[in-house]
Amino acid sequence: MTRLPIAIAALAAFASPALALDGAGPLVDAAWVVDHAGQENVVIVDVRGDVENTDLGDKPYIAHAVSAPYGTAGWRTEIDGVPGKIPPVADITGLIESLGIDNDDHVVIVPWGTDSTEFGSATRIYWTFRYLGHDAVSILDGGWRQYDAAGGERVAEPVTPETSSFEVTINDTLLATTEDVLAALENKTPLVDGRPVEQFRGESKSPVVAAAGTIPGSVNLPHSELYSGEYAQFAQPETVAALASAVGVGADNANITFCNTGHWASVAWFGLSEVLGNDKTAMYDGSMAEWTQDLSRPMDPARQ
Repeated sequence: MTRLPIAIAALAAFASPALALDGAGPLVDAAWVVDHAGQENVVIVDVRGDVENTDLGDKPYIAHAVSAPYGTAGWRTEIDGVPGKIPPVADITGLIESLGIDNDDHVVIVPWGTDSTEFGSATRIYWTFRYLGHDAVSILDGGWRQYDAAGGERVAEPVTPETSSFEVTINDTLLATTEDVLAALENKTPLVDGRPVEQFRGESKSPVVAAAGTIPGSVNLPHSELYSGEYAQFAQPETVAALASAVGVGADNANITFCNTGHWASVAWFGLSEVLGNDKTAMYDGSMAEWTQDLSRPMDPARQ
């Protein structure tokens, strides 16, 4: 991805009314986070893992942020042998409440920002909040890398939150099931594979997937095309539009993103849904790990 400056005004144009907090859109920059840290009804969620094992010295945390590492806090779980799925509503609600987040809060998610895979931790958690009906959520574009570069305040320990009350209103339109994918095959709804091209082509596969290949008729929008690890920036709307158009997915086309476990798929979903503004984009949570559990489901290339 080429280097492009973040245009907050352009991104804000795609934000829902619930994201109107002082110019906050799906992405906010480090200056916004610095300006709003500690503000009432703004909760910064630091999802970085192994912070205590870094060389960041005695102040490795973000001021006014709660810590909920993506890999260990409980954002995803294994269900019926499929890894990485969204936990049962009671469990994910309990996690959110333990972070002190209520329905009046604007949530800002902060990953490390190292590359598109790691940034996927933020897009997946963002998708989780939107699926639970909480639209007042943003991601710090570039994550910790941009925060630290901007001179954001660092502290020795994260905030210890008081347990809150969080009510869920499920947005079913954002979650695609296996049945939805089967229906998409019938009605020719675009299926967008967010994995690297070699996995899309069946030249390699993840250990959690039972067979190499992809879902027939899918198009490939690799997650790495949507985030620059070099510059710690997500793609701008015009870049996402060009990438989507190149694989035949229009800004108003219903589509379903997927990958291996719904992680890289969340990067593609975020780009299409939140940055490009396509509210007809859903994500297949179980992705190829679930799809390949049943050997009767079609694959491209076909199973030998």
